[in-house]
Amino acid sequence: MPWSVRWVGGCGAQSQKQCKKSSFAFYQAVRDLLPVWFLEDMRTMEAFHWEDGGKVSVYSPSEALLYALVHDHQPYARHLLTKFPQSALAVPSQSFSCCQSAPHLAMAVRYNRVRVLFRILKAIQVLPPSDRAAHLDRQGCSRVEGGKTALHMACELVRPECLLLLLGHGAAPCLRDSAGNTPLDTLLQQISHLPAANMRAKLLCLDCLFFFVPQDLKFSMKQQLLDNRQQWLDLLGENRFQCLVGLAPPSLFVGAMRVLIRTISPEHFPEALDNLPLPHFLKPLDLKLES
Repeated sequence: MPWSVRWVGGCGAQSQKQCKKSSFAFYQAVRDLLPVWFLEDMRTMEAFHWEDGGKVSVYSPSEALLYALVHDHQPYARHLLTKFPQSALAVPSQSFSCCQSAPHLAMAVRYNRVRVLFRILKAIQVLPPSDRAAHLDRQGCSRVEGGKTALHMACELVRPECLLLLLGHGAAPCLRDSAGNTPLDTLLQQISHLPAANMRAKLLCLDCLFFFVPQDLKFSMKQQLLDNRQQWLDLLGENRFQCLVGLAPPSLFVGAMRVLIRTISPEHFPEALDNLPLPHFLKPLDLKLES
């Protein structure tokens, strides 16, 4: 190995320096999309962490998956999730995440790694229900991420593909972040931003969200919609506005789509979308993802 670590019994300062050097070399190797076998040899044969007490350790599959997410190394992400389905989604060390929860879903949404997100969601489906929910509805730390879930982030960053995948695999659409906002509130805040950029994608997210949120959802932005009726009518159109504020029931179309969507189990999402008479906007991404 070109970056082998050879410091057994060496002085602490030199060992710590070598750890940092090896860590950066691994980061570069993932960034350069080097072959999976090479990355795994490197990950398991070198020490990257310098811990209290002079101990050193290798990167875990969980930490390697975060690097694969950042650099969109899809073959490496697939390998880690296939060979280490549980440890690849475990909590990383504190140098990677300040929260004692696994941030992989949020990271996939932040970098818009739709295909890796799809694979993570499939890996989560085989976990026990409580573990599955812990991943899907994980809330980021209040200091850095404002208690946002991956769904909040998909709405904030206007990621319709990520949003639909998360909803279809069972992410809860009603959770609130540290500020008391639901994902719907977060999305409406983005829609209200001026100038009105990326409006098509924002409304696409809203239409997708409509099919998964309960009809009686209480959300913080409702009063603002009512107080600024004309502004929101212009932004959303009359049908969306009336339905959101409760002045009219959902249309027959929305009701029918909600029923159809709920016939798809998370294990068959999104593949089963192709077998249902759904509108085109419910297939907005390249969701023909290889299994």
